[in-house]
Amino acid sequence: MRKKQKKLRWHTLAAALIGAALLVGMGTWGITGPNQRAAACAVSAERRYLVPVGRTVGIKLFSHGVLVVGFSEVEGEAGTVSPAEDCGLQVGDIITEIGDEYVNSVADVTEALQTIGDEAVTICALRDGRRLSLTADSVPCLSDGTYRLGVWVRDSMAGIGTVTYYEPETGAFAALGHGVTDVDTDVLMPLRSGSIMPSTVTGVVKGAQGSPGQLHGSFDLEQTLGSLSANTDCGVFGTVDGEGFDGTALPVATRSEVSTGRATILSNISGDEVREYTVEILRVYPESLSATRNLMIRVVDPVLLEETGGIVQGMSGSPILQNGMLVGAVTHVLVNDPTCGYGILAETMLDAAG
Repeated sequence: MRKKQKKLRWHTLAAALIGAALLVGMGTWGITGPNQRAAACAVSAERRYLVPVGRTVGIKLFSHGVLVVGFSEVEGEAGTVSPAEDCGLQVGDIITEIGDEYVNSVADVTEALQTIGDEAVTICALRDGRRLSLTADSVPCLSDGTYRLGVWVRDSMAGIGTVTYYEPETGAFAALGHGVTDVDTDVLMPLRSGSIMPSTVTGVVKGAQGSPGQLHGSFDLEQTLGSLSANTDCGVFGTVDGEGFDGTALPVATRSEVSTGRATILSNISGDEVREYTVEILRVYPESLSATRNLMIRVVDPVLLEETGGIVQGMSGSPILQNGMLVGAVTHVLVNDPTCGYGILAETMLDAAG
């Protein structure tokens, strides 16, 4: 008898509160709108041939360390206190060690605190790339006696996004065209491990002025298409398992070969079907402007406009094609005009992957 497949809604995030209870937080990635970062990626001069994909996948990511997303108060014998905040931790810090133990999950943090008990807690964390060492006094909670710091942390994220390209010779793939950032802190999630899984688009919330739309879907937790190796400002990267993605490899366009005018994108807005839609490249921006905003595009395809209103969350990573070449990928939508958005050049993604 075939084992029933487990499905996960695309918007589920894992989170927990150390100091009150182990909770699961719900939210969305902001698939088309993490904050831009000004550092531009260098461009590779070597001509590459890649298969443009355009297929949505489920993406799950487990963090290296745990990300601080908020604080709470702990009720102890001496009153109500917030040990984590009092010791100097800040939202956006990444806790990597507690005492002598490395921590990569909510469970690791909980276990380390119970082991240390009444002793002072040494916390190692990263803040803007700098290593910090802080000392806190965990508090036994009056309700159950467990030691707590009063801090919300997140150790994983999950969502759907679009695969931009696949390289048959190496099995390498890229998706999103921007990094996976935490929904509460906008911090780029430090990758410990992750994978992509088959997904199905089950519905579309159509975009409108002032209200970006989104793809709704589910993905299969029991089947893995590939493993993640990097989460960068310019996309998520990894290697596929097995046969990979079908399609014909196209040459990657250099910046100088990209022009304003007609182009197309490959997108998956229903089920697992990938279709080609017409867009216009309105502008090619200077190299130094932004890593993930190299292009301005406008959706002009009447079918796509009718179905989605333009660019919606979940379409990030949709490959952009022009003159028989892979130009780049969709990355952002304009909130006040969902027919328009930004794109990243494929050669910028390749440089980040390298």
